Amino acid sequence: MTAIAKIPTTVITGFLGAGKTTLVRHLLAHAKGKRIALIINEFGDIGVDKDVLAGCGDETCREEDMIELANGCICCTVADDFIPTMKALLARPDRPDHIVIETSGLALPQPLIRAFNWPEIKTEVTIDGVVTVADAAALAEGRFAANEAAVDAQRKLDEMLDHETPLGELFEDQMVAADMIVLNKTDLVDADALEAVEAELKRHMRKGTSIIRAANGHVDAMALLGLGMGSEDDLEGRESHHELEHDGEPHEHDDFDSFSVTLPSGPARDQLLDTIAQAIATHDILRLKGFAAIPGANARLAIQAVGPRINAYFDRAWKDGEARETRLVVIGETPLARQAIEASLRSVAQAA
Repeated sequence: MTAIAKIPTTVITGFLGAGKTTLVRHLLAHAKGKRIALIINEFGDIGVDKDVLAGCGDETCREEDMIELANGCICCTVADDFIPTMKALLARPDRPDHIVIETSGLALPQPLIRAFNWPEIKTEVTIDGVVTVADAAALAEGRFAANEAAVDAQRKLDEMLDHETPLGELFEDQMVAADMIVLNKTDLVDADALEAVEAELKRHMRKGTSIIRAANGHVDAMALLGLGMGSEDDLEGRESHHELEHDGEPHEHDDFDSFSVTLPSGPARDQLLDTIAQAIATHDILRLKGFAAIPGANARLAIQAVGPRINAYFDRAWKDGEARETRLVVIGETPLARQAIEASLRSVAQAA
């Protein structure tokens, strides 16, 4: 099979809450006739991202073309999950025009990029481009900055930056793996701060990586599809911190933990969101996402929280027979105070 016949694959990575799912949803809705297969790597045991994306592309990305890998970070399950999934996808008689992989916010892209050189799939697929989504607002506030001086300067604003954490290294690893960086949430940052963020990013990017500004994940689909990078054959300079320090040995995600909690319908919207905000502040939760059942509402409330910022909106009506309950995924650094967090979230449901 010639290289021309290979199915192009776009890998979309980025830190927790940067806007990957929003970007993918926009991409599917504006694919201009390309039939896309979507592989979603969910960290945690509730498929929140798949529920958000389901149906948004209609014929562009049918329900059967959406594949969820929920057994852990994709970079740790390449052999067990990713390769078999790709082989099954390629064996279909109606193969897609393009494949999009949305990685977990905790994933290192490097092992996934290397996986495209596995003999089972190398002759049939190629990485069209690795796209890293970055949160301009968070970076402007000094979080996940690569520069130690910038970390020290922001110490009073964010206690998490008192010293270099695994989060900082992970952010750098996702940056250096990118062929293109989508700097998202630029509408939340003024012009001077945005210029400063871009200048800092450029100091740490690989040569030849481009930056596109975006708000709400709105990027021209044609700007992301058809890059033709063949990234699996261009590995130099993409090494992760772990690979550089341990001569290519695989990594483990001992620094992160996640769990899910299911609550009955009960608290009003503002009451629930206030409780979530308090839990995030008290227990240093990095990311919280899910869906809530609000009394008197015929639609489910989608909740996306990154640090102290919480975004909530009614995304769709409840389906017939669907359990009207609140399901949340909590992600943070190990060890998470699971019992205390669950007790806090359950208390508001019990009080309602």
